[in-house]
Amino acid sequence: MPSAKRLSSLRSVTSWRRSLCAIAFAFAAMTATAADGRAGEPLLAFGARIAGDDARTRIVVEFDRKPEFSIHYVANPVRVIVDLPETSFGLKPESLEPRGLFDAIRYGGMGVGTSRLVLSAKGPVEVSHAEVKPEEDGKSFRLVLDAERIDQARFDELLGDQQWTGTVRAVKTDRPVAAPVKNPSAFVIAIDAGHGGIDTGAIGTVTKTEEKHVTLAFAEELVATLNREAGVEAFLTRDRDEFLSLPQRVQIARQRGANLFVSVHADTLKQKDIRGATVYTISDKASDHLAASLAERENLSDEIAGVPLQSEPAEVADILIDLTRRETQAFSVNLARTVVSSFEGQIKLINNPHRHAGFRVLQAPDVPSILLELGFLSNKDDEKQLLDPEWRKKVSGLLAVAVRRYRETAVANGG
Repeated sequence: MPSAKRLSSLRSVTSWRRSLCAIAFAFAAMTATAADGRAGEPLLAFGARIAGDDARTRIVVEFDRKPEFSIHYVANPVRVIVDLPETSFGLKPESLEPRGLFDAIRYGGMGVGTSRLVLSAKGPVEVSHAEVKPEEDGKSFRLVLDAERIDQARFDELLGDQQWTGTVRAVKTDRPVAAPVKNPSAFVIAIDAGHGGIDTGAIGTVTKTEEKHVTLAFAEELVATLNREAGVEAFLTRDRDEFLSLPQRVQIARQRGANLFVSVHADTLKQKDIRGATVYTISDKASDHLAASLAERENLSDEIAGVPLQSEPAEVADILIDLTRRETQAFSVNLARTVVSSFEGQIKLINNPHRHAGFRVLQAPDVPSILLELGFLSNKDDEKQLLDPEWRKKVSGLLAVAVRRYRETAVANGG
């Protein structure tokens, strides 16, 4: 029978061997990661090209590693959806200028873990051939997509055969929601940074800054400002460059028990001289042509990302005709007027700054909601302000004042 000293020695040797094995396994893992290049990191799409005519079109995208992919189809309008692992797109904009069968091509993130290429077609199309080929250097790969024009009957057949709902991890409406509010008695405000991921939004006239970055920068400043208010707890519907569907944004606000929902935007117009902030509320009838046009563009967000409209939750799909929920609408209008009042004389406002239209992102039936158009990236003066941290801080402070006044009015009226 081994002595106590012998057992102690054996334990020491065993412990040493285990430590040595752990080090070896760790080293092997590190070596494997180094050999892979960037295991766990997004793919890099570093080059692309497109060629073809109205009968056949080829698209080639070059990646630093071999991409897994899947192809699906969406109707009304016709789109080809190419789902990819999370990918950083380092492409020159001109490399995928639409031509041939396609009149619009968009690419970007759909949330952590997934990205998407959306090819909008002029008519029914089919990807007749798709494959990933290694480059001659053996270190990179290219995805080759060959599309051809087909008749409507064949396209309907493609739609019917595919087992696809249009969802990826980032689009599912059961997306994990951020931690619940810390104070159950807090006045909770959802700040929604418009666009994100594959949906870039408008593009600045001078700087070419994408709207999705402008809205997130402002939303972050606004949340920080609101959270300095006593009894207020504000949160972001998205805190990074990711795509959220319009119904998903509404659902996040409702799941967190939001008392207010503010969606932040900075659009572009053909009329470069129009500038100033606008506050929108929901209505089944637009207040004017500008409001109707803006709502139509904003409501295309899901379509741009290739999300079928039928994925929208049925419980909120009829908000535009369900005018029995007048109390929520009345609170939304009150909030909008309070924001306009706080802005007047402090920042530039558009003529008739409170307008209304059928914005899908404002459709929460039980959460007073506004869409705040901060200004227009098509106007060089507005664009300059939108990129100015001091201006964002000033406007955030004015919004905090408006929220304070709104709360006081709501409490006084028993709301």
